[in-house]
Amino acid sequence: MNKKQGFTILEVIIVGVFVSLLFIFFFIQKANIDAMDRDEKRKTAINAMYYALEESFYKEHNYYPEQISEENIKVIDPALWTDPFGINLGTAGSSYSYDPADCKDGKCKEYTLKATLEKEDTYVKYSRN
Repeated sequence: MNKKQGFTILEVIIVGVFVSLLFIFFFIQKANIDAMDRDEKRKTAINAMYYALEESFYKEHNYYPEQISEENIKVIDPALWTDPFGINLGTAGSSYSYDPADCKDGKCKEYTLKATLEKEDTYVKYSRN
């Protein structure tokens, strides 16, 4: 009797399909986790801007600025002005936006801060004063 050792072509194909499915599942999950991480970074940045505006800028000036940047809001980490893709707030394509309202002579009574998220609805913070 001539018995050969090894795998049949069918066994190799089945293992190949199984490994391919595992790789596909891994990369889909990795992409989802990366997107959720970027969303958390966006929320952190919006919260930092919000608290800097409310607890620092508004308490000192009794109004909100018409535009925000690291020049007039110096109490937060400068890296937070840039979204996870490297685009600064106020620049076209940024996932962050600051929309002042009821402004006169550069002094505003309210604002809306937004972050466009990948895995959730837009994250919004409104002025509280």
